[in-house]
Amino acid sequence: MKGYTLITGASQGFGRALAIEHAKKSMNLVLVALPNSGLEQLSDFLTSNFRIDVSFFEMDLSSKKNCLRLYIEMKRKGISIKYLINNAGMLSNGLFEDMTEDYFLTQIKVNVATPTLLTKLFLDDFKTNVPSGILNVSSMASFFHLPRKQVYGGTKAYLLSFSKSLRKELKRYGISVSIVCPGGMNTTSKLCLQNRKLNHVSRSSILNPEEAARITLNDFFKGKEVIIPGAMNKIFMFLDSIIPAFIKNRLTANVV
Repeated sequence: MKGYTLITGASQGFGRALAIEHAKKSMNLVLVALPNSGLEQLSDFLTSNFRIDVSFFEMDLSSKKNCLRLYIEMKRKGISIKYLINNAGMLSNGLFEDMTEDYFLTQIKVNVATPTLLTKLFLDDFKTNVPSGILNVSSMASFFHLPRKQVYGGTKAYLLSFSKSLRKELKRYGISVSIVCPGGMNTTSKLCLQNRKLNHVSRSSILNPEEAARITLNDFFKGKEVIIPGAMNKIFMFLDSIIPAFIKNRLTANVV
């Protein structure tokens, strides 16, 4: 069986950019995203321009049933997964008291349960295709305790911890586990407009998804554990390690 890269949340933004970067490397793909998100058009573009095999599935991966269905379909088609990129995720930017229970429970399913389950399902595939790897997409929010991103930040912190622990377990098999923690990206028209209103320092940390994807995959295939795309985001991480807590608390309070 051929070894493929499976990318979730692949139709737009960072996921789309990761898919294109893989295609440039002549790597076969399995793409998953929500229905009516442009996944078929992306698959056709990649197939015709890069001469690779691309399978795509339009489904909601917040459902355990759909995750299992995806795995079964891969086996039926004789597709073996060499690399898994858990990119699908739900954002949020609001006060916890204003969020509905259904919203944050679904967010936890998509951001936590889904990547965990997919990793478990395809574990034998990774062992068959060594050297192989798992790339979990977290966020800079996993390091910073930000108001209005309480559930989102919590789910991304889980991915950071999960990935680091799993990396130690799977190293003996030749399976690499990496975690990428991007900052802000110009992934949608709405975000592009919002990002233009930021101050100069904040704007300088914003990356286009194409640049973030190129940096991420370069580090991923080198086996780097934690990937922070962008020089300014690395500076933010350094500053966070030296700035006293009371100053950081004062700064983040302004978000509320």
